[in-house]
Amino acid sequence: MTDSSATIDYGTLMHDAMRDLIKRVFLRVAEQGLPGDHHFFISFDTNFDGVEIAAWLRDRYPDDMTIVLQHWYDNLDVRDDGFSVTLNFGDSQETLTVPWAAMKTFVDPSVEFGFRFERHEDDDPDGPDDGDEAPFAELEEEPAPRQDAEVVSLDRFRK
Repeated sequence: MTDSSATIDYGTLMHDAMRDLIKRVFLRVAEQGLPGDHHFFISFDTNFDGVEIAAWLRDRYPDDMTIVLQHWYDNLDVRDDGFSVTLNFGDSQETLTVPWAAMKTFVDPSVEFGFRFERHEDDDPDGPDDGDEAPFAELEEEPAPRQDAEVVSLDRFRK
């Protein structure tokens, strides 16, 4: 007999699957580099247990931070529990360690892919996420604006 009050937590299962997908992408990038125009915007909770960032960065981004992996990054180390990467903040290279569970958003604008990880009250000791957007760290120059695609009529290719 089954417990009729138990439910399948699809939200948690989906988040775990997305974290695994991002981990697999990072493993490929760590081995082969970023292909083509791919680049990532990753926002994370700077107060999450296991996040390691320089004190001056924590002062500047006390709640959350968005990093960009695009033109310059080094030492991308992908682990089961998270990743670490060295980024250039102006003239200062800093290594950040981010657990997968600390991620709030992952976006690859080159292919219009993104995912927002919803927080539950029991995930955050300070209460539910208030929905404020994470500030973007000034790590890279802004990507070039996307150009609109040309619309081509298929009649041109018919015989």
